[in-house]
Formats: sequence, structure tokens, C-alpha cells
Amino acid sequence: MHTDERVLHWLRNLLCGALIGAGGILPGVSGGVLAVVFDIYQPFMEVLTHPRLALPKYGKWIPPLAIGCVAGFLGFARGISTALELSAAATTWLFIGLIAGTMPSLFREAGKEGRSPGAWAATAVCFSAMFFSLFYIGRVAGIHVEPNFWWYSFCGWLWGMSVIVPGMTSSSILMALDLYKPLMDGLSTFNLPMLAATLPGLLAAIAALARLMNWLFRKHYALAYHGILGVVLASTLVIVPTRYAGAWEALLSAVGCAVGFLTAWLLGKLDRRTRG
Repeated sequence: MHTDERVLHWLRNLLCGALIGAGGILPGVSGGVLAVVFDIYQPFMEVLTHPRLALPKYGKWIPPLAIGCVAGFLGFARGISTALELSAAATTWLFIGLIAGTMPSLFREAGKEGRSPGAWAATAVCFSAMFFSLFYIGRVAGIHVEPNFWWYSFCGWLWGMSVIVPGMTSSSILMALDLYKPLMDGLSTFNLPMLAATLPGLLAAIAALARLMNWLFRKHYALAYHGILGVVLASTLVIVPTRYAGAWEALLSAVGCAVGFLTAWLLGKLDRRTRG
């Protein structure tokens, strides 16, 4: 790979990491889903489960992805909070466009080892389970809690799940529990005690689930990937905004969706160039 291509690939991974980090705190969006659609998820899982074999192979990916994730997760918190206050619909449509732009490549990846009836069944089951679970949490359940160390640790567990389990949209659950705003306030002000409280749950979720998900991909690739396809579709559909402040917000949402789609398309084009 030439120097210019290495630089482009480094910048591509930096941007992907920032989007994945931002996706981890945007309501309804899973950082794991974005890792899948950017084709980063499987290398990440290999590094977690078999570091001795995977680090020599993927080690050069880690610095830009890590820097991007931290920047997206912490640095974008204030920006995302502000953007959601200005127009939640347009901000959400930006990420919907981003996911939509990568769906064709995700569909091709899911079918790399065939599409059996069981694989299609996995899509339907995972779609239904994710859609109705998020619908119940967001529209039916009325659970509210007071933030404390244990609840913040629970938030960390949800964040870890959203990275390891594609489609796990932790922010939707946090909003239903009235924990989302305190977390955004803490992230935007870099509240160290709050951030430290999330670490035990985050690390526990990654340690508990990484090997399980890696085993599913090795032993049941088509089922696992088609299940993820159903989860991606459901977690995207359930966050489609239905209310707009006016024609201006609808137009801004359309622009946001187009920008997200174009960003995903350019990332895909850059990825094909650096791999080719």
C-alpha cells in the first residue's frame, strides 16, 4: 500500500471510529451496527478474543479507530446534545441516511456464505424481537430511576452491549429510564466520577459477550449475519421521526439524510480503493 493510500485508510478509520463513538450515544443508533456496516466489527471481535493472532494482523487499525471512538464518544456529546435540542428529527435522519448508505454492502456481506431458509428466519425473528422491544421501551413502559453509581454502571453495561451486540441501541433504553440526559450532561462536562462509574459495567459486558459473538460468527456465519441484518433494519425503522416542527425541519431532515447517505457512500468508495 502506497503512502497516500495508507494516509487515506488511516483517515477513513479515524472517521469511522468517530462515527461509531457518536453512534454509541445517539438515541436509537448502535455503535455495533456502525462497526458492522463499516466492516470493522469482525476484526474488532478477533482482537478481543484472540489478541495474539489478531494484533499483528489488525494492530495498525487500532490507533485511528481508538482515537476516533474517544473523540466521537466524548467530543461529540455536547454537539449531539445541542443538535438534538435544535432538531432531533434532522439529527436522527443524518444517522438513518448513514446506515441506509451502507445497507447494500451489509446485505452482500450477510449472503457471502449463502442465504438458507434458516438465515431468512433469523432475519425475521431478530427484526421482530428488536422492533417490538424498542417499541415497548420507547412507547409503553414508564420506568424511571434516580441516577447513582449502580445505575451508571448499568449504563456502562448497556454501552458495552451496544458495541459487542450489533443493533443493541442502548440510548433508547437510557432515555426510557430518564438516564440519557444526566449522561449527556456528564459527558459534555467530562464528569470523571460518572465516567468511572460506567467502566465496571462496560468492561464486564465486553468480557462476557465477546467470545459468544465471535463463536456465533465462526460457527453460524449466515444465521448470525442475517440476524444482525434484521436487527439493523428494526433499529433503524424504529427511530424514524414521525413529528416535525414544520416544513423547514422536514427539509432539513431530508438534507441530513442525504448527507449521511453520501458520507456512507464515500466511505465505502474509499474502503474499496484502499483494499484494492
